[in-house]
Amino acid sequence: MADLVAKAPFDRRLAEIVRPTVEGMGFALVRLRLMGGKTKTLQVMAERPDGRMEIEDCAELSRAISAVLDVEDPITDEYNLEVSSPGIDRPLTRLEDFARWEGYEARIETEEAIEGRRRFKGLLAGVEGTEVLVEIDEGVVGLEFDWLGDAKLILTDELVAESLKASEGRVDIDESAFDAIEEEPEETEAADQDPAAPALNDWKDA
Repeated sequence: MADLVAKAPFDRRLAEIVRPTVEGMGFALVRLRLMGGKTKTLQVMAERPDGRMEIEDCAELSRAISAVLDVEDPITDEYNLEVSSPGIDRPLTRLEDFARWEGYEARIETEEAIEGRRRFKGLLAGVEGTEVLVEIDEGVVGLEFDWLGDAKLILTDELVAESLKASEGRVDIDESAFDAIEEEPEETEAADQDPAAPALNDWKDA
């Protein structure tokens, strides 16, 4: 069963290159995207098994990934390497993510229309086998994980509270930044990263 960590064929190739390094350092690869623009950006999201990802972790992992990419040299153009945590309204890219975040709101999009519908927004209701369960207005629906094209958590008061609780004693977070949470607009992939998430950018030359 495939996952949503890397979607495009070239992204999957890059993931194959960096994953052994990421996992060898005790992290899990959450998402990898090579995004275009005047200068390309290679976005790598990772976390420890307990969900932690500190700024020091980003710096350490960035150096290691840079070294691997320097040797393999798969990207011929100039690019920025951005290593970060998944953020609060994180992407859901692995089947276990949907079980882990059961009870929280998510936005899910399928590759093909399911009974005329591709977008589903509701509470995650767990996992049964390879099906992701989502509670929408019409009731609970089951979506095969392989049908999914994109999925991410929706920023809510409950999600922020859980994130703050999990971060106690580890990271100083300005709670006032989350006093007024409004429904987030539809975003482009380039705007997917949560601005509050730790991130480190390194400039890479071809």
